[in-house]
Amino acid sequence: MQHFRTGPTVDCYSMGLALQRFPAVLLCILASLVSFSAAQVSSDKVAPQELVKRAVANELNPPDKDKKYLFQHYKRNANGTQTMLYAETREAMAGLVIAINDKPLTAEQRKGESQRVQRFIDDPEELRKKQRQEKENIDRVSRIIRALPDAFLYENDGSELGKAGVGRVGEELTRLSFKPNPKYDPPTRIEQVLTGMQGHILIDATLNRIALIDGTLQKDVSFGWGILGHLDRGGHIMIRQADVGDKHWQMTGVDMSFTGKILLFKSISAQSTETYSDFHPVASDTTFSQGVDLLKKYEAQWLLSQNK
Repeated sequence: MQHFRTGPTVDCYSMGLALQRFPAVLLCILASLVSFSAAQVSSDKVAPQELVKRAVANELNPPDKDKKYLFQHYKRNANGTQTMLYAETREAMAGLVIAINDKPLTAEQRKGESQRVQRFIDDPEELRKKQRQEKENIDRVSRIIRALPDAFLYENDGSELGKAGVGRVGEELTRLSFKPNPKYDPPTRIEQVLTGMQGHILIDATLNRIALIDGTLQKDVSFGWGILGHLDRGGHIMIRQADVGDKHWQMTGVDMSFTGKILLFKSISAQSTETYSDFHPVASDTTFSQGVDLLKKYEAQWLLSQNK
């Protein structure tokens, strides 16, 4: 695949766009654990809680936040599969569906996708609405990230080696187990879900970057005294992140399985497997329109490779 570059590479990728059809609380769970970046800080004999605090501090103020990438997103759920392309731009995330159920879109479907993204270019208000939605997602993400050191108690749990899609291949990752902190009082519904989750986290202790979070709900978690809804015990999420080149880390995968109810009567079931791959840097000043053009060029090459 051609290396797409329109100028000097200078991103940290805003999540949640592929998850918007889920309830806001669930979106926050997923999005919060997504774009982990960090500075290099020595971490010999650092206490688990302090190691998490360092990683969180870097998440809230990533040193490489201006870098932007084009990448491929593949999602499988009960409805089938979908392949999308995303390009981060200075205005908003540009996205384009290129395949459904592992089959390239028909000419009519491609026309519909082109018209869908074109409306953001033709209508400034539509683009501003998209920007506001992305900002709201980022704000919720920041609340969850900020809560991580206080919401859980962490313990050393050995180490693992990084592998494709998780950390840096062959480099040691510190494994920490976590469980809810009984003293934590979530300030809003957004953080409430953390009170029921336990699991483990993998951290690159040299770079203070999170390579994996694997969490399971150990109990039902209710929102608004159960009136607004709840998530069932046993719900699971695993987020993977890795160095995708040029010492830049991006999310590489999300596996999740949640069930519950919203407003007492509406059942929810969110089960999916997602992978993010084929990362290509793009210029930091790429506009939304230019991002769409990059996606269409990528799609044309992808279609050619499929035909071959």
